[in-house]
Amino acid sequence: MASIKNLKKDINYVLGDVIEYTLDVSILKNESKKGEEIIDEAIETFDSLIAKVNAKNVENKKAHYKAINEELETEAKNLIEKVNSL
Repeated sequence: MASIKNLKKDINYVLGDVIEYTLDVSILKNESKKGEEIIDEAIETFDSLIAKVNAKNVENKKAHYKAINEELETEAKNLIEKVNSL
């Protein structure tokens, strides 16, 4: 992990791309209601991950940030799978 700043950027870019992809697919398939639900879930994931990054009382910072990065990957994959199943 290079830095906390880069982790925050990764969270922002990855989930931003998921939201953008969700918008495109939901519009193409006329599933705007389901698309909005997935976008809301992506925003909740973003808020949760940023709160975890900003947590101050962490004992092992390296392991904590690595776990956040892994959670970002799994959550993004789950969201993309939901979008693809629209």
